[in-house]
Amino acid sequence: MIILAATPIGNLGDASKRLIEALTNAEVIASEDTRTTIHLMRALGIENRPRLIAIHEHNETEKAGELVELARTVDVLVLSDAGMPAISDPGFPLVAAAAAGGVTVTALPGPSAVLTALAVSGLPTDRFSFEGFLPRKSRVAYFAALAREERTMVFFESPNRLGAALSDLATGLGADRRVVVCRELTKLHEEVKRGTARELAEYFAEGARGEICLVVEGAKPATSDLPTGIAQVLALVGGGLRLKEAASEVAEQTGLSKRDLYEGALAAK
Repeated sequence: MIILAATPIGNLGDASKRLIEALTNAEVIASEDTRTTIHLMRALGIENRPRLIAIHEHNETEKAGELVELARTVDVLVLSDAGMPAISDPGFPLVAAAAAGGVTVTALPGPSAVLTALAVSGLPTDRFSFEGFLPRKSRVAYFAALAREERTMVFFESPNRLGAALSDLATGLGADRRVVVCRELTKLHEEVKRGTARELAEYFAEGARGEICLVVEGAKPATSDLPTGIAQVLALVGGGLRLKEAASEVAEQTGLSKRDLYEGALAAK
């Protein structure tokens, strides 16, 4: 079978008893970075020497078939560098191939940066979406497309791009949207910084260090008034979209008239 195993996201003490047992007894381990796996096993005092197979974003599709066939006769333990495999980490193509091939897939649950950030954020947790890593380009338009998402949203971002990403978020979602930056979760220098998009864009203008999760407040229940729609159009235009494209996008999101949005935004420019 395929066994997806969650590994610590920072604090070694979060390694579960089941993970330690699995690492101790594994014959085959498929991991995002075999060097990280070796380091983890040494840190946990595990002397087992299993067969290690690298599975990462550049080879996971081609490796999936091989690992599925291997899992028909031996358990294959699957690890990412931190957290749960297949959640913005290698693993999804393998799980999909295993499901299609009739091979059992199970998991050893454990640490998750997504759920940890959500839990400590102080934002609503009853409904949320995980959006993965932020794109490097066209982020204002990306955020604007999420402007009416009412669920709390969780993102990953590079520490070097954090300030710019927060600035784009403020433009696309609104400067007063509540945001929580979770940095270095479970580690010695853990930081949970709460504020508006504008405040945090200024605070992290020079970037940050460490692993970053962004937790973003969802939109208030949708309102379809024209002034709000025009403001959204202008925000998109400020982010680089053509006025016609911006009006079309907001019209699709809100149900407002594309013509009214276009003319209103044109008059407001």
